[in-house]
Amino acid sequence: MVKTVIFDLDGTLLDTSEGVLECVRYAAANLGYPLLPREELLTFIGPPLTLSFPRHYEMDEATTWEAIRLFREHYNAGAMFKAKPYDGIPELCQTLMRRGLSIAVATNKVEAQAKRLLADFGFDRYCDPIRGADPEGRLRKADLIRLCLEDHRILPEQAVLLGDTEYDAAGAAEAGVPFLAVTYGFGFRKPEDLAGLPCIGMAASPMEAAPLLLGS
Repeated sequence: MVKTVIFDLDGTLLDTSEGVLECVRYAAANLGYPLLPREELLTFIGPPLTLSFPRHYEMDEATTWEAIRLFREHYNAGAMFKAKPYDGIPELCQTLMRRGLSIAVATNKVEAQAKRLLADFGFDRYCDPIRGADPEGRLRKADLIRLCLEDHRILPEQAVLLGDTEYDAAGAAEAGVPFLAVTYGFGFRKPEDLAGLPCIGMAASPMEAAPLLLGS
């Protein structure tokens, strides 16, 4: 029986694309790197920045961390608020809580940023805990999911993770938590994208996820 639903943040709770892409452009421009196409920039949303910057710009470790510093500088200066909840997300949270389920968040976004952002949109009334990455990037997605399980004192099979990327699916699998894919975010677009990934279902909208989570 599912007791807790763990949400990813970017691409699952909020459309954060405008602010994230602006910060990637800011960091790259300040370091003298060329502008990437929008479709390529969108792949920065979801994975840790420690992976995305060197993958797309062939940065060494020192340059990667300088890019992350610049990204966070611009993000904290206000770009983080260039986001919006996906249609139906508040209603989904309310439905889950009415049915007695608790809600948590596990995100690769730095925890302080995640808490500030979700509080601004009022999601702190639903989500407890909000678990995010440490500034040094030591915590992986599976670690964050396990922290949510410990906070709620539940077993992995008593939770479900909602996410929109293969990184969410991999983190859930490593933590032993069932994974429900959403296709309205930035990663998955069609059933073929989920080939070979452990998944209990797929939802094209937040409210499509409700019966899959509630078993009805």
